[in-house]
Amino acid sequence: MALITEETIRNEALHNIAQQIMIAARTAPKGKGRDTLYISMADGETIERIAVKMEEIGERENAHFFNRDAGNLRQCPVVIFIGTKILSGGLPACGFCGFENCSAKNQYTDVPCAFNNIDLGIALGSAVSMASVYKVDNRIMFSAGRAAIELGILPADIKVIFAIPLTATSKSPFFDRK
Repeated sequence: MALITEETIRNEALHNIAQQIMIAARTAPKGKGRDTLYISMADGETIERIAVKMEEIGERENAHFFNRDAGNLRQCPVVIFIGTKILSGGLPACGFCGFENCSAKNQYTDVPCAFNNIDLGIALGSAVSMASVYKVDNRIMFSAGRAAIELGILPADIKVIFAIPLTATSKSPFFDRK
């Protein structure tokens, strides 16, 4: 019998766990029972492209947390993306988006429906909860989601995106960050 070390199976295990996390996000409850979520994962060269874009945004916007997060991303063999479309719920008397009703909101097609973002938040919570079950280091990142939008690597109708990078090392790169 060959000796198999944790180091030799770590990336494959993280990919398998990422799949479980993606399912947890998909099955999260949704307002009005409507699914507007898009869930995917990236690895390898795609992660590097995203990290480079994050650094570019950090410099352009003078938002240095993008650079810090890019460094964290590079330490992760897999990154999950969870995003949502912007589709009005068609609910009467809601107004959670800040407009009187969906008809008024629909005049501004890039303004998210509150329910889309609420559903996204619930899915993100379910995802990181599953990562916790597997004891996988993770962090929800707006910055990597913003970079994915600018790179156009996800469908164009997915307008709000967050990333969850995953890693399993002796020290989490997301702890004691500067």
